[in-house]
Amino acid sequence: MNATPRVLAVLDDVLAAARPDQRGALWQLAEAGRELDANLVRLPAGAEVGEHQEDVLDVLLVVLEGGGLVRVADGELVLGPRSVLWLPRTSRRALVAGAEGLAYLTVHRRRPGMVIKGLGGSPAYEGGEGPCMLDRVCAECGRLSEDPAPVFCSRCGERFSER
Repeated sequence: MNATPRVLAVLDDVLAAARPDQRGALWQLAEAGRELDANLVRLPAGAEVGEHQEDVLDVLLVVLEGGGLVRVADGELVLGPRSVLWLPRTSRRALVAGAEGLAYLTVHRRRPGMVIKGLGGSPAYEGGEGPCMLDRVCAECGRLSEDPAPVFCSRCGERFSER
């Protein structure tokens, strides 16, 4: 059976419907069976997504509104409306919203689920409860950070609470 293409969202409408102070993920691709992830993210003026590195996935970032800059190893890249930025896996970067804020769409291959494995490569837990990782879940967008001591969410830029 073939999947049916369909319009999932009109991003201008999603941005227009959001509260003026709303930040973080405004929309996410959530279709069952998908091979991609996508997020519409908005940061207010001056907000940052702290320096981070994605080790597994390339990310395509498309600026929809506002502007800002991306800090990379050898300087800064200026972003404006309709800028398209490729963030190759293993690249370190930080994102800073400009004076008008920043709304952008990210698209990448769907991230495989986190699996904790034992020494022999088999799952470390065969029953019972796994370790609590609630302190690594972003309160704004719900993403689980792979960093054991995250400072900023790599999806929406929200600062994690102090430990």
